[in-house]
Amino acid sequence: MNIQTEDSFRILPKKLLSFTLDSLNQVAYLFVNLKIGPNALSFMALVSGIGAGVLFFLKHPFWAGIAIVICGLFDILDGKVAVNANQKSLFGAIFDSALDRYSEFFIYLGLAAYFRNHWALWLTFWTILGSSMVSYTRARAEGLGIECKIGIMQRAERILLLFLAAMIGSLFNVFDPAMITALAIIAVFSNITAIQRTFYVKKVEKQEKFRREVQ
Repeated sequence: MNIQTEDSFRILPKKLLSFTLDSLNQVAYLFVNLKIGPNALSFMALVSGIGAGVLFFLKHPFWAGIAIVICGLFDILDGKVAVNANQKSLFGAIFDSALDRYSEFFIYLGLAAYFRNHWALWLTFWTILGSSMVSYTRARAEGLGIECKIGIMQRAERILLLFLAAMIGSLFNVFDPAMITALAIIAVFSNITAIQRTFYVKKVEKQEKFRREVQ
């Protein structure tokens, strides 16, 4: 069974997401011509994520925001390069997914270290939990044969919110309230997304049972 997911509301407009992905195609071809493989780009995304976390800890939010953008770009480009260079593989897919989780964790770890003497430390824990559950519920659903990409707070939205909070916070000297707001939004809506995906599997299961009964 390989059931396709339904469309659902996302914070980022789907046209904007499609435009961004299409725009990065030319950059992907550049890496293909330079013979830089997708796994190397996945590793560079991890390094950028670790760098962002370290920069947050060292109280350099502007440069941490730049590192987050670089991390997000490499995360997109590794898949594009894999397709354009005909280098898609099962190992590459799980390598990319695993490093994505690690890179996002290190970003939050840096924020947790920054807020270590602040109540917002607890907020980072809920953010880590929600982000992990978004990924887990998708992976578990796909293990059951159901493509599950629905949800309001996916990785692109999380990366964008962290970037905006870092930029606004550093440029207007309001980093703490800006990042706390972003973390709160991610914490709430990522956990909602995990719940959405859980109940989407239930919905699909009911639809499949009904389809079999009427056949």
